[in-house]
Amino acid sequence: MKPEQIAALDWDKGDGLLPAVIQDADTGQVLMVGFMSPESLQLTLSEGRVTFFSRTRGSLWTKGETSGNFLDVVSVSGDCDADTLLVLAKPAGPVCHTGALTCFPQAGRPMVTDLAFLPRLEQILADRIARSPEGSYTAELFSQGTSRIAQKIGEEGVEVALAAVGSDDDKVVSETADLLYHLLLLLRQRGLSLGTVAAELELRHENRKAAAAASD
Repeated sequence: MKPEQIAALDWDKGDGLLPAVIQDADTGQVLMVGFMSPESLQLTLSEGRVTFFSRTRGSLWTKGETSGNFLDVVSVSGDCDADTLLVLAKPAGPVCHTGALTCFPQAGRPMVTDLAFLPRLEQILADRIARSPEGSYTAELFSQGTSRIAQKIGEEGVEVALAAVGSDDDKVVSETADLLYHLLLLLRQRGLSLGTVAAELELRHENRKAAAAASD
């Protein structure tokens, strides 16, 4: 959202305030709900940190101004009726005043929250490779090149297959985690990312859907 779009929102419906749903930009988890006035929305957009209008205090407040757990804004958008805001943000710490990560702890974790660690792991790998700290397995293996990483993927793939036919689920999960780690490292070695692979899978799915629709 751009600052000039603020006036186009339906502020009259909520007596000058709009509910704002705050969602974790990385995990998709709903973090909290607050209210924004035109001024607080303006500050949110210009400062890059979520600022609400407190109905209790009758004043503006920036989330995290006391705790330091700010909400760094990624994007702000209005809904189809222009009377509710969706803010994608990255939390600097627990969001709820109780110390919980979200104000909706009983809602459970969406699947995307668990999968969100994979892009984070890509960032961790990139950092290890760049800094090459002493004793880093990641940096050492990366320095050995594509052939060595590919060899490790072959070994880990066999371990997954063996676990699948002869071990319990915990072993399958453990070996699969090893395989995914090495696959991410290989992608990094090739200058690729997990997002590239996901895009390929999505494209294949869409192509198959289109082919099926054409044959009906």
